[in-house]
This record gives sequence, structure tokens and C-alpha cells, in this order.
Amino acid sequence: MPKIEVNEKLFFNLLGTKYDYDTLEQKLTCAKAELDEKPDMTQSEDERVIKIELNDTNRPDLWSTAGVSRALRVHKTGVSADYTSFLSTAEKNQDYGNRVVNVEESVKEVRPFMTAFVISGKPIDEPMLLDIIQTQEKLCWNFGHKRKSISMGVYRSAQLSWPVTYGGVDPDTTSFVPLQCTEPMTCRQILSEHPKGKEYGWILKDAKKFPLLRDSTGEVMSMAPIINSATLGAVKVGDTDLMVEMTGDDMANLMLATNIVACDFVDAGYTILPVLVKHPYDTGFGKDVVTPYYFQTTTDANIKSVNKRLGTDMTACEAVDALAHMGCSAVAKGEAGNETITLTPPAYRNDFLHEVDVIEDVMMGIDLTNFAPERPRDFTIGRLLPITLLSRKTKELMVGMGYQEMIFNYLGSKKDYIDRMNITADGVIEIANPMSENYQFVRPSIIPSLLSAEAGSGNAVYPHKIFETGKVAFLCEEENTGTRTRQNLGFVTASGDANFNTAASEVAALLHFLGHEYAVAEANDPRFIPGRQASILKDGKTIGIFGEVHPQVLENWAITVPCVAGEMDLEALL
Repeated sequence: MPKIEVNEKLFFNLLGTKYDYDTLEQKLTCAKAELDEKPDMTQSEDERVIKIELNDTNRPDLWSTAGVSRALRVHKTGVSADYTSFLSTAEKNQDYGNRVVNVEESVKEVRPFMTAFVISGKPIDEPMLLDIIQTQEKLCWNFGHKRKSISMGVYRSAQLSWPVTYGGVDPDTTSFVPLQCTEPMTCRQILSEHPKGKEYGWILKDAKKFPLLRDSTGEVMSMAPIINSATLGAVKVGDTDLMVEMTGDDMANLMLATNIVACDFVDAGYTILPVLVKHPYDTGFGKDVVTPYYFQTTTDANIKSVNKRLGTDMTACEAVDALAHMGCSAVAKGEAGNETITLTPPAYRNDFLHEVDVIEDVMMGIDLTNFAPERPRDFTIGRLLPITLLSRKTKELMVGMGYQEMIFNYLGSKKDYIDRMNITADGVIEIANPMSENYQFVRPSIIPSLLSAEAGSGNAVYPHKIFETGKVAFLCEEENTGTRTRQNLGFVTASGDANFNTAASEVAALLHFLGHEYAVAEANDPRFIPGRQASILKDGKTIGIFGEVHPQVLENWAITVPCVAGEMDLEALL
């Protein structure tokens, strides 16, 4: 979980009140946070640092001093700051003056998107500068996947000339003086010789052109996402006007991160000046976008659902007031007792995906201490679910037929789940922000997992008979979430005489001892050899498939022995 360090004086100044540490610990629950470490009391208030651990990775707006203090302040008062003066919307752009960034086509394949704004006001002091650096690191490391999806740069706005250009350059012929250096280095050199280049160079190492940010005079500002220049990019205590930019490969996440940082500066007493960023291609928000930009959508929740899930009897007005204490605006419409609450999130939040997210915020807004503990009213006895009992019986039968049980991860790569299996990505669930391409997809079938084990077992004595009972998931429009998860049985046999007839006899034996009648029908699955595969039918509905694995699939996995495989939906047998 993210941990932040906040300067005590800055934190309580932003909060508008001062708590002792025990009281602060209690107040932090509204931000799903807790004290990780109390300050060294031998230091002065200006030097003391409070360490806070955040327990919600869906709230990157809390990963800063201003973010946590805002959550506590709004939760106490129910009053949110007005950020509309600098936020552009789909209907209206804020005045951006001469502040323009031109994005060139050359960065489309490397790091295509950018947002920016300028802060103006009082000089930056040391606690504020340290907090800016911390916010930059937390957002870009955690939310931005180690700077791959989001990176942030801060520059001396008063010293740069508009318009600014963001474009690709030849890494071997373009040079500038990076931070912490006194001599120019080529962009390629920075990757191999500069400390930040060594740490983040993996993001750009295969790119033909490196992204560079320059002002209208050609002065280099930074090489995103690696390092700022030692001139315009060297922000110091006492600087006033600063330009903040973010680059990455996901425009929605960039927009959110931009709004978070802009709102943090406003809470600290600064003025935000919008910037027009002109892309030569569509960003999902248009080509020309004035940022910061409000793009969040509303989410509905019915008051009956709120009361049912929370065990309360509140009115819609009370729920709306609770949401105000979480920084959200909401309205209730409809028949009394059956109102629909429409929540509009603040610019710095984009974590409302479902009705239950609204209900959770109502609960947090009421404050957990207002929920009195209750004894259970029903007497229940714990027991195993029917699907668990069926899975256990299935395992016993498979072991009895000579199979060895395996256990695999539910996440994997496109290469394993799709490409090697000769199937399309239709219906396969893709993770929006994967930490790695090796964990980018949720498995739609158990068979790829079993074949991955077989691919590494060529030196073991044959035959190999392995199986797993586990979860698979796929896209499904019938479900409220858009996905469906099922408990499946998958099996693979690898041997010189593995054939369709063997698989058919084992399927017959398994279903006989499970007590189910079934039928088979001709199938046309690209994972199996045509004419040597069959669908398993129960009550006229397809619940599984088995057959001889297609030679191309075996070649994709570098398996040199014939294989038969099968998979069955166990939940369909209940």
C-alpha cells in the first residue's frame, strides 16, 4: 500500500486545525488511512514528519499531503473547495492565453499523450517543494506504473518561452545537460550513464525516437519520462510560477493525475493557469484539449439499495449530505423512499464504477463510528458450497484415473491465452492497467495453463496426465459487471498414443460416477484437430469440449508429443 511522509506544519496548516496523534489516527479512517509512524518529537514542528499509510489503491488523490488534509477537512465540514475556475469541460474551455503546447506526430508510437498547466502565486518553500517531489514520485511510480503510463515534470515557467513543443528526436545526435550534471549528454548516453536513465531507461530503450520537451527558443526542458534539464527543469526554493506537465500512454489517467495535482496546488493557495495541448491525432478527448479538464461521469444509487447494504433507515437527503462529507455533490430524485441518488464526483476522483462505490462513500461520509455494533439475528452453521463439494469429488475421480492435480495463476499473457491457442481475443477479459504484459489477461480457459506446464515437462517419463479445477472468466453482456466467472475442470494427457477415444472414455467415466447423463456433438474449435473433437452436451446445452490438440497449438507451445485435452463447466452440473 502507498505510504507518504507529510511535513507536520504544512499538513496541519492545510487541514486548518491541529490534532494530537491519537485523534489524528481516528480521523484518518475517513481516508482509509492510518498512522504508520509518529514524528520524532525532539525535532521542531517545521522539521517533524508524519508517516501515513494509505489503504486504498483506488484513491491516488490521497497520495499527497494536500490530498489527505483535503479528505479530513471536507469530511469534517462537508464543504468542498470550488475548482471550476480553472477546469475546462466538454462544453467550455478556460482561457489559456499564450500557453500552448504543440505535440508532434513523432511521439505517437513512443509516448503519445500530454497534459499541462501553470501554477502562479507565492514562492515555493522547502516543505512544499519536497511535497511536490513526493507527489510526483507516488503518482508516477504507483499510479503510473513506474513512469511507463504517467510521468510528471515541473519547470520554471517564468524562464521558458511559449509555445512549447513535445516531439521525438534522434537519441544519438540530440544532447542537453540533465539534472545533476554539468556537461551535455546525448539522449542515448543518459540511458546508460545517468542514474535516472539507468533506473527508467527500459521505457525508451527500444524506441527509434526519444520524446523531448522544448520551449520556443529550442531550450530543452526534459526528456520524458527520464530526466529534466539542468536549466528550465531545475526548480528551486523561492520559484513562483511553475509549469507542470504530464506525459504517458493513457489519456484518461493523465487527465486524472493532472486534476489531482492541480487541486492540490489550489488547496495550498496557488492559482492554476490552464494550458492548451494540441495533438495531431485524437486523444479520446479530442485533438486540442485545454487542461486541467473535467471528464468524470455521474453514478446512480437507489436509496433502497443504500439502506439494504448498510443496514440503515436513512433518507435520501441524509445520504446526499453524507456524500458531501466525501467531497462529492449529489442530488436525489424520485418517489419518497425510492429516490435515485445521482453522484457527481470531484475532479480529482474517478473511482466510481458501480452503485456499491456510491454506497461505500455514503458509509464513509456518515462515519464508521456512527454504526452501532449489532449481534447477528440469525443462527447459521458454516458449510461448504455445493460447487466446492462437486469440485472435491471431481478431483478424487480424476486422481483415480491417474491424473495429477495442478494449480495455476488466473492471470497471464496474450501470447499464452490467445496467440498460442489459435483463438481470437473475442470474449477474453483484458486488464486495463496491468503491471506487466505477463499478467494482462484473465484466463478464459484452463487448457493453456495445463499446456504451459506440459511445455516444460519434456524430460519427465511419459505419459503425462494433469488436471486442474479452478476459475475461468470471460466477457458476458448478461451479467451486471459485464463478465462471468465459472468453476471449470480442465485436463491434458500427453503420450505417444494419446487419442480421441481415450479422452472420450475418460469423460464418460467421469460423468458416470458424477451421476450425470450427457451427449456429444461435432465441434469446430480451432484448438483441436477437425473431426477429432466433440462438444459435451447436458440437457441440450454445451458444457464442455474434448479432443486431440491441434498440431499448430502443440508447435506454438514447443510440445513434441501428441496431446488430448478437455474442459468442462462444473457449475453446469449442479
